[in-house]
Amino acid sequence: MGLCSSENRIMGLCSSENRIMGLCSSENGIMGLCSSENPRCHDFYGTNTKPTQKGEGNGGGGVHFQPLGFANDSNNSDGDEILKLFDILSSLKFAYLQFQKAHIPYEPKKIIVADELIVTQLEALWKIKRALKQNHFNAIESKSLQHDVLKEKVRYQEKLLEELKSKLEAQNIEAHCLKQQLRDLDSRNEMLGEKIMKRGASSSSINGFEETFIATYKSIHDFAKPLIALMKASGWDLDVAAKSIAESAVFFKRSDKKYAFEAYIARRMFYEMSYEPWNIEDVKKFDDPIEFLLMNPNSEFGKFCQRKYLLVVHPVMEASYFGNLDHRTLVQCGKHPRTLFYQIFAKMAKWVWILGGIAASTKAESFVVRSDSMFLDTFMESVKGDEGVLEGRCSYTVGFMVMPGFRVGKTLIKSRVYVSRSKLES
Repeated sequence: MGLCSSENRIMGLCSSENRIMGLCSSENGIMGLCSSENPRCHDFYGTNTKPTQKGEGNGGGGVHFQPLGFANDSNNSDGDEILKLFDILSSLKFAYLQFQKAHIPYEPKKIIVADELIVTQLEALWKIKRALKQNHFNAIESKSLQHDVLKEKVRYQEKLLEELKSKLEAQNIEAHCLKQQLRDLDSRNEMLGEKIMKRGASSSSINGFEETFIATYKSIHDFAKPLIALMKASGWDLDVAAKSIAESAVFFKRSDKKYAFEAYIARRMFYEMSYEPWNIEDVKKFDDPIEFLLMNPNSEFGKFCQRKYLLVVHPVMEASYFGNLDHRTLVQCGKHPRTLFYQIFAKMAKWVWILGGIAASTKAESFVVRSDSMFLDTFMESVKGDEGVLEGRCSYTVGFMVMPGFRVGKTLIKSRVYVSRSKLES
């Protein structure tokens, strides 16, 4: 019974495990598997292996068993189970060989011991099989769980990507709308800029015009000072020069003759002046107009300075001032000398230029006062203030005009005149 039981178990092992590692053979069993008749048995484990167990056999034959040299990875449970599997298979081969030896000669006790050993090894083999299946199942389940987690993450990322795409598209639409609004604003600003240029920017108001008028007269006064000083230094007769400018004027004081030179300068600066809505904003940005002229020598303002300098400073005057005509030569060549004298002239020209631009943008009309005209405080103002007009029932005449007057709409900017000492009783 023991033999049948053992043989039945062995045959069952051969059928269920598909003759694992060549354990069983359908023709001649396993007797010759690891005997002298089958020398390749030792090569199965490798040429460098050493036996760990030794079995006795007929004719000096023996069976030597050695586990395969797999690296044991502590982190890989399947690898550990496989190593155990080879150990069990080795033990099972050894047990089965002992079981066959117990039949020749026939020894029942050894057969029973060998049978129990085979059964033990088969049970261990079944446990290994179950453990491998369980590990495989756990691995599949773990990978499935990881796969589900990854799928969930991918779905979340895809959803987030769609949201970002939607936001980006909305932002692109908003940016396009903002760009269109910016283009519209630029277009409007350009139109407003042209209107402002024509109106003389903020100085187009009446107050701005009056302030510019006062600044222009002051710049003429500032240029007259060095002009008179150079005339004195050059030996000019100021009385004769003043007389040639205002023949009929009678001066209250000798120092009042400076107004004659201011009148001369203003007359030359406003001579044949065309009031056009030219661009004055670029010039207004510079406190020192010489800087603008050096960067833009051929601008409209630069050409204006060239014309007016040649008209105000006579070559005889310049030659007597400096001993040469270097200023005039440079100006005629389209250049602007960077000297103190020309710098003061350029500042005066700047304010005259700005006043002309504002007058054109506000459609202001200029008017002049002839010499020997009756003084009317409605249209005129004495350059000396109240000092130039004596109290009393008297009528005064205009010696000469220093600055022209302007009418801006219904507002009148009075002309600056020098009131002559001669008077007519009313």
